[in-house]
Amino acid sequence: MLISTKGRYAIRILVDIAENSKGGVISLSGVSERQEISSKYMEIIAHMLVDGGILVGFRGKNGGYKLAKAPEEISILEVLELTEGTVAPVHCLEKCDNVCPKKATCRTVGMWTEVGTLISEYFGSKTIRDLMKV
Repeated sequence: MLISTKGRYAIRILVDIAENSKGGVISLSGVSERQEISSKYMEIIAHMLVDGGILVGFRGKNGGYKLAKAPEEISILEVLELTEGTVAPVHCLEKCDNVCPKKATCRTVGMWTEVGTLISEYFGSKTIRDLMKV
């Protein structure tokens, strides 16, 4: 499993918004400067997070973004599944129609399933709040 910049940046963006918005709306330009992420790439990620119900976007002069729910209610697993599609360690465990024909007799699938469970449980137990400076 390799987590892309999209997943990593999404987490950084959410932590930054949680730390700096004080419950209000925050523009991405400040987040972009603090996190040193291009504003164009941030917009792509922000739209994914809005579509996934993690961020709420506001248009207009005082527009920007705010968290759709409390930081302790946003798991890292939720963010990664939204941005990455899956955190499965191998392709045959991804939630898709492409089932490996050897899955029933594969001697390694149990190991990969266990690793996948550990990954999901770990990221599922961590929240944006856990990553914030308090």
